[in-house]
Amino acid sequence: MVRLTIDGREFEAGEGSTILEVLQDNGIEMPTLCYHEALTPQGACRLCMVEIAEGDRSRLVASCLFPVREGLVVRTNTQRVIQTRRMVIELLLARCPNVPAVREMAEKLGGQKPHPRFELSDEDCVLCGLCVRACREVVGIGAISFVNRGTVRKVSTPFDEASDVCIGCGACAYVCPTGAIELEDIGDTRRIGRWKAELKLKRCKVCSNYFAPEFQLEYIRKFAKLPEDFFEVCPTCRK
Repeated sequence: MVRLTIDGREFEAGEGSTILEVLQDNGIEMPTLCYHEALTPQGACRLCMVEIAEGDRSRLVASCLFPVREGLVVRTNTQRVIQTRRMVIELLLARCPNVPAVREMAEKLGGQKPHPRFELSDEDCVLCGLCVRACREVVGIGAISFVNRGTVRKVSTPFDEASDVCIGCGACAYVCPTGAIELEDIGDTRRIGRWKAELKLKRCKVCSNYFAPEFQLEYIRKFAKLPEDFFEVCPTCRK
């Protein structure tokens, strides 16, 4: 265990923990749009910035990436931190002015409108990378990734074409903080419009309901070395 000070209060934390994990474990609210406990932190949104002091020096760091260490002093609400977060949320508002999650975050941080010095866009993706990491780290597929650079950077499939490895699991839609990835089941087909994915759904032999993409079920069956007929019935009927 290591001891550190956060906003004048002393805490103990396990070695290897990040500042954000310590904050969350102790009920200290910290804004973030790119963090998920099941995924490797990336520090993409920069909303979780805090100021740390070691000796006579202080600097800003992303709390989701910075590991705690003995004697670390952390400040979460200094003027420097507040100004940095407001700048970040103003940039996000300029990119995604009509996304509810961004607008709600802006209200909490005191920046309710895009600043006029920034050119307005109308995107629905904040480039947090959660969908990319979920597809790669949790699902193990890597059907999507970041493409391009600068102002034209985005998340997409290779060559913006329908991916032949996407299993339609919906993990990307589940972790997306803005709702930019829409998943819908229509008849016997699952569609994820952002990736141009259309996958046939499996029909339960007992209740006749469609319950998951056939490609996804076959992927799971092979990965877990399950019997070939394991997914002939849906989870509800299997009970």
